[in-house]
Amino acid sequence: MSENSCAFEFAPGIYTPAQVEGWKPIAEGVHGAGGKIFVQLWHCGRVGSDAILNGQQPLSPSGVNDDLDLLQVWGLMANGRYARISATPSREMTKAEITATIEEYGRAAANAVKAGADGVEVHAANGYLPHQFMTPSLNKRTDGYRGSADNRLRLLREIIEAVCANVPPERVGVRISPYAAYNNPRDPDPDDTASNLARMLDRFGIAYLHLADTNAWAGRPDLPRFINAVRPHFHRPLIANGGITPLAAAELVGIESVHMVAFGRPFLANPDLPERIRIGGPYNEVRSVGWYGGFEEGYTDYPRLKSA
Repeated sequence: MSENSCAFEFAPGIYTPAQVEGWKPIAEGVHGAGGKIFVQLWHCGRVGSDAILNGQQPLSPSGVNDDLDLLQVWGLMANGRYARISATPSREMTKAEITATIEEYGRAAANAVKAGADGVEVHAANGYLPHQFMTPSLNKRTDGYRGSADNRLRLLREIIEAVCANVPPERVGVRISPYAAYNNPRDPDPDDTASNLARMLDRFGIAYLHLADTNAWAGRPDLPRFINAVRPHFHRPLIANGGITPLAAAELVGIESVHMVAFGRPFLANPDLPERIRIGGPYNEVRSVGWYGGFEEGYTDYPRLKSA
């Protein structure tokens, strides 16, 4: 979303004219196959390293740096492999930097539309910048962005306002994961955070709320608790994500716990996943290589059904 917002080296951006042009054939390809495409807007905040941020310190709500070994930052090695690298200390954002970051979200949303995307998703999950502002363990500011739940949600609220000034709210989604251990957000009351998020986002009339059950990756799913916290307060579509098999997804949608299920790793390993789900498999097993970046290996070299 900006040159100062990345936790994974060479992750694709949407902040320069060249990047907008680069997204256009991708959007056209998705539309040509009968699909829709939303561009996820991602600012990693304190989850970063000066090694991949042009020598700049990562930005964060309050410069909390006591847990750098728990932050997930990845870089491209000289041998072409992606590897986890050390996070470096962040510094507290100034008010001017907060304002500039909110404006970056608005510009990125506008650029996504220019590139032909059908909408955008604000990534407010996984311990990234909006999530960092939500939790008092990481947000120790002395201004109007800390303290009450409403104040801690202020950054996300202002981001959504900036995004919706460029994209209709019915084409905007938000991804949240208040229960996540990933990137160590340490929310002391995730149920309250989830409920407050749902109430706030419901007022915007956004397209959907994306529930990222990140702990399910490690076999500790929170999805039932997550759904119970948000469903009374958010009256638009819910999308569930995180370690969900196609069979479990069908059950979730069938009993109307959620409206849709998003697949990440299964889609990476199965480029024709919808067809495989339709016929009941078989499914390629995902490999750990290529999850965050690099070249063809782990991205475009999985066999399709016909070749399998």
